[in-house]
Amino acid sequence: MKRNSIALTALLLAAASTACAGPKIPVAEVAARPASMPPLPLAPPPSVASNLPVVLVHKSPTCGCCGAWVEHMRNAGFRVDVRDSDDLDPIKRALGIPADKTSCHTAQVGDYFVEGHVPADDIKRLLAEHPDARGLAVPGMPLSSPGMEAPDGSAHPYSVELIATDGSSTAFAEH
Repeated sequence: MKRNSIALTALLLAAASTACAGPKIPVAEVAARPASMPPLPLAPPPSVASNLPVVLVHKSPTCGCCGAWVEHMRNAGFRVDVRDSDDLDPIKRALGIPADKTSCHTAQVGDYFVEGHVPADDIKRLLAEHPDARGLAVPGMPLSSPGMEAPDGSAHPYSVELIATDGSSTAFAEH
């Protein structure tokens, strides 16, 4: 009798997960998770998730504006993998980010780096146009950039720079 109720429970869980619009998570994975673990993350809708690559973000574990930028990227449909680090300099050097173009966090997406508070739409444009370049940068932490919004909602101009393979930069977008 116990075996039948376990099989019925598994069947009902499988049917319920098929009917849900959420991500497909194996029943065994859900059952094996201790109750103290946080819930499994929801994925973007399949139509969005299949078109955009994963963004790997390297950031300080204590930086709130970096966390806000991660949320900006997720809200734009990107899947984001966050790696907290107390020393981002080796990552920035390995990716070839010029010292005068650095910011508080570094991301990798497709074949490119994304340094700082670059808007998601600019990253989507970069991926669509696929220029011969290292990546995009918003040096520093300019007010009004994603994750650095002004408390009063005011707009402040800033530039997104395209970093060429030789390390030079040109304007990519003005905001």
